[in-house]
This record gives sequence, C-alpha cells and structure tokens, in this order.
Amino acid sequence: ASGKLFLSVVPKAGSSRLVARMDGDVIIGALFSVHHQPSTEQVAERKCGEVREQYGIQRVEAMFHTLDRINSDPNLLPNITLGCEIRDSCWHSSVALEQSIEFIRDSLISIRDDDNKDGTSRQWCIEGMPASQPPATKRPIAGVIGPGSSSVAIQVQNLLQLFNIPQIAYSATSIDLSDKTLFKYFLRVVPSDTLQARAILDIVKHYNWTYVSAVHTEGNSNTFCSDFISLSIAFLCGLAISLRLSNVSVSPHSDGWADRDEVVEGYEQEAVGGITVKLHSEEVTSFDDYFLKLRLDSNTRNPWFPEFWQHRFQCRIPGHPLENMNYRKNCYESLEDNYVQDSKMGFVINAIYAMAQGLHDMHSHLCPGHVGLCEAMDPIDGSQLLEFLMRTSFTGVSGEDVWFDENGDTPGRYEIMNLQYVEPGAFDYINVGSWHEGQLSIDDYMMQMNRSDMVLSVCSEPCSKGEIKVIRKGEVSCCWICTACKDNEIVQDEFTCKACDLGWWPDPELEGCEPITLRYLEWGNPESIVQVVFACLGILVTAFVTFIFILYRDTPVVKSSSRELCYIILAGIFLGYICPFTLIARPTVASCYLQRFLVGLSATMCFSALVTKTNRIARILAGSKKKICTRKPRFMSACAQLVIAGLLVSVQLTLEVTLIILEPPMPVKSYPSIREVFLICNTSTVGMVAPLGYNGLLIMSCTYYAFKTRNVPANFNEAKYIAFTMYTTCIIWLAFVPIYFGSNYKIITTSFSVSLSVTVALGCMFSPKIYIILAKPERNVRSAFTTSDVVRMHVGDGNIACRSNSLLNMFKRKKNSENPYEIANSHLYSVYSSNGKSVSWSEPGTRRPPPTGEHNWHRLSVHVKRQETGCSNQMAIKLAMENSMALMPPSPFRDTASMGSPFHNASPVSESILCTPPNYASVILKDYTQSSSTL
Repeated sequence: ASGKLFLSVVPKAGSSRLVARMDGDVIIGALFSVHHQPSTEQVAERKCGEVREQYGIQRVEAMFHTLDRINSDPNLLPNITLGCEIRDSCWHSSVALEQSIEFIRDSLISIRDDDNKDGTSRQWCIEGMPASQPPATKRPIAGVIGPGSSSVAIQVQNLLQLFNIPQIAYSATSIDLSDKTLFKYFLRVVPSDTLQARAILDIVKHYNWTYVSAVHTEGNSNTFCSDFISLSIAFLCGLAISLRLSNVSVSPHSDGWADRDEVVEGYEQEAVGGITVKLHSEEVTSFDDYFLKLRLDSNTRNPWFPEFWQHRFQCRIPGHPLENMNYRKNCYESLEDNYVQDSKMGFVINAIYAMAQGLHDMHSHLCPGHVGLCEAMDPIDGSQLLEFLMRTSFTGVSGEDVWFDENGDTPGRYEIMNLQYVEPGAFDYINVGSWHEGQLSIDDYMMQMNRSDMVLSVCSEPCSKGEIKVIRKGEVSCCWICTACKDNEIVQDEFTCKACDLGWWPDPELEGCEPITLRYLEWGNPESIVQVVFACLGILVTAFVTFIFILYRDTPVVKSSSRELCYIILAGIFLGYICPFTLIARPTVASCYLQRFLVGLSATMCFSALVTKTNRIARILAGSKKKICTRKPRFMSACAQLVIAGLLVSVQLTLEVTLIILEPPMPVKSYPSIREVFLICNTSTVGMVAPLGYNGLLIMSCTYYAFKTRNVPANFNEAKYIAFTMYTTCIIWLAFVPIYFGSNYKIITTSFSVSLSVTVALGCMFSPKIYIILAKPERNVRSAFTTSDVVRMHVGDGNIACRSNSLLNMFKRKKNSENPYEIANSHLYSVYSSNGKSVSWSEPGTRRPPPTGEHNWHRLSVHVKRQETGCSNQMAIKLAMENSMALMPPSPFRDTASMGSPFHNASPVSESILCTPPNYASVILKDYTQSSSTL
C-alpha cells in the first residue's frame, strides 16, 4: 500500500534568525519588530537595524509574562499549557514573510496522515535526510499574534490564510484589513482607521479647520487618507515639519505619530503645538513590575535581551556571544532608569488573551469534560478556531470590553495628545482630550499652540454676505475666491448668483428680491417746489395782464397790438403755466391725457398768434414798398387774423388727437437704471417729437418774420419785441432737445422749458404795454402811435410854412382839359412821407368833385432837396397834369379824413411815389411833426 510523504524543511544551523520559544501544549506564533527595519543599503540582505525596546523587547517580554499568567490561571485553559514561538519581523514585509514561512513549516511538519492506516510508518525529511519521527519539540502553530505594521500584516495574512491560520493584530489599523473577502482569517484588538478618521474629523470640525494638507507614507496607510477624504475633509496624516517653517501650526496626526518621541526627534521646536491621536490604552502596571525586575543573568528565555541590554546602557557583556565590542564599560545598570512603557502594551496583551480565550471556548465546545487536549483539537483546526475567536468577548487588561464585529474589528477609543513645552529644552505629550463612541471631549485651555492664538487652517476665508465662491481652476473644491454678486443679484447658493427681475431689488439679507418703490416727481421735491412757485406766479401775472387788457381794451395801446391775437397768446401762456401741475402730479390716465394736450397746445397757441401777427406786419411793409399801387392786401382784418391763428392751432389739435388714438396715454413703469423704477406716462418718442416739431416749425416761421421786420419804423416797434421773444425761445428749445433726450430728467426739463417759453413771451410782449397803460397813461393816446418817421395820412390846414426849397420831379394830375392848375391857398390834404417831409394835396375852390365812381389819380414824382439859403417860407408849384386813369392803390392804413374831407379812403405814399386823390391839383411839401391820423 502506498502512503503519503510529509516533508518538513528545517534550516541548517546558522542560517536561521534568533527565535524565542516557550514550550506548551498549544503553540502561538508571534511577530514582533525586535529590530528596526533594514536600511536602504541592507534591504537586499534583509539585515535588520538596531534593537528596539518598546516595540520589540517589551512586547517579547509581554508575551512571556502574559503566557505565564494564563498558564497559572485555573479558569482559563485548565490543564492546557500555552507555548509560543516569537520571531522578529524587523517592521519589514520581506523579513516578516521569511519568518512566517517558518510558522508554516512547523504546521506542515505536524500534519497527520489520517489515511495511512495500513501500519506503514510516516516519513519525514529533516535536514535533507528521511526520518520516521517528526522533529523534536515541534508543535503546530494555532495562531499568530502580530505583526504591528498594517502593510506587513497584510503580507503575512496573505500567506497565513492559505493554511487557515488565524491572525490577531495588536496595532495594524488599515481599513483594508476589514475586508473579509480578502482577509478572512484576520482579526485585531485595535479599532480600524475608519474610527480614527472620524475622530480627526471631529477635531478639525471643533476648530473649524476647513483646509488641511494630507501627507501619507507609502503603503496601506494611504487608505486612511482616502477614507478621511470620503468624509468630505482634507487633513494632515503625516509629517509636515520637514518644511522647517517657523510659527507653522501642526494639524492633527494619526496614531502613527501618537506619543512617539522618535518621530519629532530633532524637530521639537517645529512640532510644538502638534495634535496627535493616540489609541487609548491604559498602562499595565503588572507588566512594569515584571519588566523592571528582569536582569541580564536571569532572563535566559529572551535571546535578544543581552543585545538590548548593551544597546540600552551603552555597555558590553564580556564573554557573551552577543558582546558588543563598541562599548567600553561593563553592564551593571538597572532598567528602571528612563523607563517608558510601550503605548500599545495593553493591545499586545489583549491580543494574546483573545487567542487564549478563543482556544478556551473551542476546548469547552469540542472537548467538554476532557482534561487536556482531545483529538478534536490535535491538531487545531484553524477554520474552527476562527469561528470561536469571532464570537469571543472578554474584559481586557485595562478593564475595557473586547469583542470582534463581523469584520474582525473592535470598538475604539482615542486620546487627544498635544506636544508642549514642559520646561526649557524639554517637551512632552500632554493628554488634552478623548474621543469615544463618536463623542469628542477636548480641553481648549490645556491646548498649547506654536503661536499666541488658535490656528486658522483655511485655504479661503468664508465669503461675506452677498458673495459667492468661485473655484479657481486646478484648485481643490475647498479653495475658492469670494466674488461679490452684482448689485441686482442675490445669492442663490454658495456658488451661484441670481439676478432679480426688472423692478425688483435684493433685500438687506441678499437672500430674496423685493419690489423697488415707485418713484415719480413728487410735490415735496426741491425742483417741484421751485417749478410750482414759478408757475403760480406766472398764473397770477397772466391773470393780471389779462385783466388790464380787458379793462383798457379800447385804448390805443391795446387796439394797436391786435388785441384779439393778444388774448390767444395770453390763453396759451396760461395753459403753459398749467402744464407743470400736470407734469408733477402722480401719473394717472387723466394727468397723462392733460400732459399730451397741454404741452403742445400751449406753445401752439402762443406761436400761432405770433406768426399771424408778424406775417401781417411783413405784408404791410412789403405792400408799402411797391412802386405801383395795386389792390388792398387780403386777410388784414381782425376776423381774418383770428381764423388764421385758429387754423394753425387746429393742426396741432388734429395731430395730438391722432397720436392719442394711436397711443392712448396711460401710466407705465420706466426703468432708467436697474435700481430705479419711475411711474411716467407712456409718451413715445414720436408722441413727443411730432407736437414739438410742429411747434418748432411755428417758432422758425415766427423767428423768420421777426427777423425780416426787425428794422420797421418806430411805431411798428412791437416787431422788435416779437423778434427778441423768438430768439430767446429758440435758445430755450435748442437747449431742451439734448437735455430731454440725453438725460433721465425728461419731466422736469419739459416743465421748465414750457414755463420759461411762456414767461419770455409774457415778459417781452406784454410788459411794455402794461407799463404804458399803468405808468405812462399820457402816452396811451392816438397821437403817440403816429409820432415818428412813418407813413401816415393827414388832413389839415395848408397854410403851413414849407421848409423845402425845391421839387425836382412831380407827376401832375389833370382832367379832360390840359390846362394846368396852379397851387393856391386852399384846403390841404397832406401825407407825411418817410423821408421826414409832408406832402399835401390842395383842392381849388372853383373845382367840384368828380362824379361818383370817377376816381382819376395822377402820379406825381416828388424829390426833395435840402433847404437852400434864402428860401422863402412857401413856394407855389405848378403841377403838370397828365390824363391817366389809375386804380385806387391798396392801402394798409386806415386814415380818417378830418375837417370835412370829401373822401375816406387811404392814400399810399413812399419816398418817391405819390398817388394824388381826384379833385386835387396842387401839392405842398413841408416839415411835419404832428398828425391826428392813426396807423
């Protein structure tokens, strides 16, 4: 029959590393970092560094001490002795794997061949030679304690789980190890880094640190940072002190720093104020009593103890195999000098107790009432042991509850440590708080920072009210630039501004929009008060002028100024002063209608009357300059003038009515800027330009006639006032146009322009007349309006001295006979010519008037020279009469014949042309200074 051959590879002498063994019924493996990891130059040789006290020697001794206590405990694994096999991992994956293979070898050697029942002996291979017995003192490894590093623990677990060997870690905290699909046989008595990340997060929140740099070393520790980032925060999880920046705060550090002095060695000044997170573990006083009593000569089960002793006290042990010849003095010191217990000592002891408790539960279940190990536990099935370990719960060495969840993790508790000055040149970690079951407790008064106040760790300050965060390109989301929203925008969220609708404005908190208060030209505004006072004064003055004109309507000064047209002008002026009230009032449908009508109509009434008046004057002067007397000019009566002015006004009314039909007036909201809302009437550009354009046409026409008649004789001096009025009006409205269309002050501009225009008309047109009526009544007579160098008709006595000395040319008047008439003393009808001389007609006493309808006019050409020396007072002139019929020429002058004149028609004259009436044959030329005729 064939059998199975089980091989056990045992290294040759001298090729193995030092191993600490303790015999027992059940062997527990342990991996401790007795030495530092290999240097860069010695990685390939896997040659470890110097011996370590806390992470190495103390943990080795803790294993021995704990097993001693367990073996002496009658309630835990009674009649079963636990042994151990401790190997050095050197905190390095390669070395740890090498040592783990030795654990596997021991397990392979101890495997039984249950199918070999034919009596044949089992075969073993020891040092390359076949053997029938297994190696002495070799027992299977029930489980492994350690190692300390997470990255090393992962490598070791990948190997151990192939052979169903449970592993309990005492300081490996990587989050990856919680994944049971990858690391089924892994358990730990320390909490996962997930809880540590939450603890650090709570510290960061406590101090409102929103921007922290994350630094991690190579290996699986970076998963801690990843988990922390998944909690929506960046943080520092490694050393930053290598920057050697003074006054730089040190943010929270993971338990990889904890309270280890070697981490900050040489950098204490920069590290002061650093906050570290340390796993909570009470000091094990029983271990201190045990460890401090160890002596070099009595501690023989720890093969690394002599090396440690020499390193610790810088001495040598003469004759010892591990004697260090670099030291000169011999070793006599005690361990009590500068002793500090390992910070994770409690976890190491709890891991050993957890393994023992699992074995105890397994023995109680598989071997009930059996003394020692039964066949079910010889050898120990690792998969079964794992099940019992997962259900294990006990009280730890420090009184805490120890149990494993479904991921093989245990609950955690952390201490918050702060590196502080304790005395000049001395530093120490001070416990300033704790984190337990999600609750942070920290004493800010005990905290010591490397500055006078608490650290502010933010990439960007919080944005002020009305600002949003703008993430800079390439930056992380917790770094931003605060950018203010526009004036009309609110903060929709921390990254977005939202503009308020037109007519709305952000509220004081910039969180919502509220309607903007409607504005309009209120009565209490300074400009409104000035305009209203000005308009009221204008209305009073206009009413006063109208009253005076009505009261003195039959006086020469009123009659001579075309009083009917003056009434139209005064009505327009009155409407112009009413306009400001409609413009300033709160816009309503009624006020908007009045605005559209009054602004254009008031000016039209004034300028249409002025155009009619100036046009009449211009036609009078044009007719007086004609050399041939024709018919009388048309439309010169008062009624005709009123009709003309009414037609001009009706054009404006028609235009405004049409525009109102096309665009009905109503109040609307205007938005000159996003911050202002005005209530105005909906007057479009066309609605404003069309009426003003028509008024502008009237103004230009009136200005043209005013300019044309600027040099009329003195008793036509009203034309000069009209001209001044129109010049000023042109200036006002030329200034109005750019201001109206180029600013937001349309209403007040229109109001002032209308008021100024009618004020100019009122002042220039009526103030001279009112002055004469009230202050100079002696000038308000008929003769005062004909005493000047103008053309007028006069009927009076011919016995007046002639101061002229010659007549060069005269056209004589004659009837059917050709006998000339001589000038004789008779009744004289004279005309005062524009050259300052008076020309009179004489009627012979022997002549009778011609039959009715027979008006024979003879043209006389009169030339007057200066008076010569010695001229007689009166000169008789013979008139050569021509038989020529002439029509009565048109005359703009209403001349009243006095002293029994036989005709009542007017006679036109000029400087060179004289039309003599019929029945008169003689002309006397004289100086004239008075007349009773009127223009």
